[in-house]
Amino acid sequence: MRLHIEKTRIDRAIESIAPGWAAKRYQKRYVMAMAESYAAGSRKRSSMAGWNPLGNDADTDILPDLPAMRNRSRDLNRNSPIARAITNTKVTNVVGYGLTLKSQLDRKILGLSQEEADEAESRIEAEWRLFSESKYCDITGTLNFRGLQGLTLRSVLENGDLFTLLIHQNSNRSPYSLRIQHIEADRVCNEKSAADSPKLAGGILTNEHGEVFEYQVLAGHPGNIFAKTNEWRKIKPYRENGLPNMLHHFNKLRVGQRRGVPDLAPVIEAIKQLTRYTEAELMAAVVQSFFTIFVKTADGEGLGFDTGAGGSSSDGDDYKMGYGNMIDLNPDEEVSFADPNRPNKQFDGFVNSLAGMIGAAVEIPREILLKHFTSSYSASRAALLEAWRFFINQRKWLIDSICLPVYEVFFYEAVSLGRIYAPGYLTGDPLIKRAWLGADWIGPSRGMIDELKEAEAAERRLELGLTTLAEETAALTGGDWEKKHPQRVKEVKKRLADGLELPLDQVQEFRR
Repeated sequence: MRLHIEKTRIDRAIESIAPGWAAKRYQKRYVMAMAESYAAGSRKRSSMAGWNPLGNDADTDILPDLPAMRNRSRDLNRNSPIARAITNTKVTNVVGYGLTLKSQLDRKILGLSQEEADEAESRIEAEWRLFSESKYCDITGTLNFRGLQGLTLRSVLENGDLFTLLIHQNSNRSPYSLRIQHIEADRVCNEKSAADSPKLAGGILTNEHGEVFEYQVLAGHPGNIFAKTNEWRKIKPYRENGLPNMLHHFNKLRVGQRRGVPDLAPVIEAIKQLTRYTEAELMAAVVQSFFTIFVKTADGEGLGFDTGAGGSSSDGDDYKMGYGNMIDLNPDEEVSFADPNRPNKQFDGFVNSLAGMIGAAVEIPREILLKHFTSSYSASRAALLEAWRFFINQRKWLIDSICLPVYEVFFYEAVSLGRIYAPGYLTGDPLIKRAWLGADWIGPSRGMIDELKEAEAAERRLELGLTTLAEETAALTGGDWEKKHPQRVKEVKKRLADGLELPLDQVQEFRR
């Protein structure tokens, strides 16, 4: 549809005297009208006239405010129930007790039979457990790899990003020298507090294409009041052999973004205000609970109640407020009470509505965030599935961010030491390397609201060939089917040998 611009009297007057000038003037008016064809871009509407955000790049928008956002996010995670619930819910469902490696070699590329692949996968998983389940994989010796996964996600959520240095340090406590060192976000900053520039910003040096060339790391935490330092280390992202050296964990939301922002950044103000409101309501309810009776008599002698200690009146008599005390008053004294109407009847509805908005921003439905399931089965299941889509995506991000890079460096060392036999892995062929590094990472299951319905649905999917036992086991219980199967065979054999009855279909299936 063509945009029509009405001509004013001035337009007609100019057109009669200077048609050329009138045409140019009309053309400019038309361009200006086209520029405001979107209400969102209008500068004339009263609701939009004062809203003129700057068109900065990602670093300019993020880096100046990043220290304040980090500090506020940490404070909320320490002191706000809602903020802590958001972080804990994500860490619990994404990582839980940790993601477990399930080796999945590409038999076709490697030319292995099923038996050879099974044997190789079992050996790889055994060596990975030897490395990852020991606290010696952590440079501090305090966490195994499962714990480091949870710390990685929690740090990224609270601070915006985290850095992981993969170093080698020999020890007689482990056959592997690989050690994992987490570096908190604050330590990565420009050397000698230099000003940001197109190539160096937020402690990250890039080339003209934006590829990371170097990380500048302060030797100690800038917030450590006991050990200030002005020494920096310059760390490359990759080693000379191409293996990862320094990992940067963050969610990249814009082109050119070098540093991550805390997960709570869009809702920090809302959570803080909600926390203040909750504290005020709690205090009002507490104050009202200190209900005191004041007794006024004609002669001023009182009724002789023991008012206890805690303060004194103008004439030296002790008194105190609280817990149903009765206090005498003189004949000329009056007491008035404010009616705070606490508990506030609107409190629950208001908090639930605000929690729903906060939950939507951080991709956690209100029911999951508040652990409050009062709706129908369908509504609760829909909330769980909606949250689970986010948890699965976040889990895949975590796998790509730390699990696979660490596994790659571990695998290289294991093959080099001869602890894993992987022909062709060290030849440098990327296709062979990728075939050996194939893996699934199994984490906590999504949980079930109605276990019978979930089990029946899984059985139906298996009958239709839409899934496998391994997939269903991982989804429903978070377990490894190949580890459960031998135990299941052992149990069935034992029950049959001892003369215990089993369902007929299970017996027939076992004997087949």
